[in-house]
Amino acid sequence: MPPLPTIDFTTTAEGVAFYRAYDRVLEKWPVDVTCVDLTSQYGTTRVNVCGPLDAPPVVLLPGAGATSTVWFENVAALADRFRVYAVDLLGDAGRSIADGKRIRSIDDLMSWLNAVTEDAGLTDFGLIGHSYGAMIALAYALREPGRVRNLVLLDPNSCFAGMRASYLAHAVPLLLRPNEKRERDFIRWETGGQDIDEDWLDLLARGAAYFPKSKTIVPKRPKRNALEELAVDTTVILAADSKVHDAGQLAADIAGALPRLHPIAVEGATHHTMPMSPAAELNDALINALSVR
Repeated sequence: MPPLPTIDFTTTAEGVAFYRAYDRVLEKWPVDVTCVDLTSQYGTTRVNVCGPLDAPPVVLLPGAGATSTVWFENVAALADRFRVYAVDLLGDAGRSIADGKRIRSIDDLMSWLNAVTEDAGLTDFGLIGHSYGAMIALAYALREPGRVRNLVLLDPNSCFAGMRASYLAHAVPLLLRPNEKRERDFIRWETGGQDIDEDWLDLLARGAAYFPKSKTIVPKRPKRNALEELAVDTTVILAADSKVHDAGQLAADIAGALPRLHPIAVEGATHHTMPMSPAAELNDALINALSVR
């Protein structure tokens, strides 16, 4: 029997609705943006670029499912001083296309990020990662310290401590059987009823329910001796109201054991909406972290 034809997600009703939602959120960017597709052996990576051509570069890695569009509250402040490269993670929801060699290991994941930044013409750069993106960013900085000028980790999960049991308990049903309602309910639970941008939440929910994702490759939590040898200036910006971990305790643990890392907490911020609120305080922290030499 011949193999069944592969369905092109972009032509399905769910795909069309997802990409319309993606574009609605990207339209919230208050700066001119150039959409660039960078090719590697792993596929085509969509990177949304803004800021002056001659400014120092900074690469943004979103949380799982959030897509590169999530930075709409941050890009104006960042693009005032930096050339911003916001990446759609390959194999995750977004406009990147995983049609090449499958990413099967951490080595592949690091090789992919190397290929993307090299194809963008970057030799060294600031690196910001949120949530799962922070896990990738930290793993990359440990492997390629010569390429990362400054590292900023936004509410990183499983980088320095495990996640709360209550958070994992709420996340498991969504991981086992994702759908739009479960994604929305989970985000509203974690954010404690705070206002959430409805267009972004719609994009996140549609991606969770319908986007054909690859297997997620998760970097292991670095051992303490590896963190002690981290050669990149690193700022850890924690969401004070995160339900992933106790932000205050985690900040104290990091400051006490890893003096080269600089933990701060943003009041009123939650884990999943960290890039979006509160914008002024977070943006000041991002600029300060990226300006350290």
